[in-house]
Amino acid sequence: QVQLVESGGGLVQAGGSLRLSCTSSGSILSFNAMAWYRQAPGKQRELVASINNGGHTNYADSVKGRFTISRDNAKNTVYLQMNSLKFEDTANYYCAAHLRLMDYWGKGTLVTVSS
Repeated sequence: QVQLVESGGGLVQAGGSLRLSCTSSGSILSFNAMAWYRQAPGKQRELVASINNGGHTNYADSVKGRFTISRDNAKNTVYLQMNSLKFEDTANYYCAAHLRLMDYWGKGTLVTVSS
């Protein structure tokens, strides 16, 4: 059973930066893609960014130019660098590992942006 553990969340002022980390108990190369999602109170979970084994990245329009997803295969870790944070970025951020027929999820890390 793969475990994903997120870290790096916290309270930050608008305009500030945070870097989230997601460490897998297994090799991230075994997954088709790694991704970050977020869920704000009262809203549905949404995709923030993803990265596949080839390094191809995909971003939600709302975070393009501000967030960067990256991976360190040797450390089995995926990162989400978040810059120019806005109040509306406040949410629980979840790491996910995607296979063709199965997904694994972390428990999430809370990001709170004060205006």
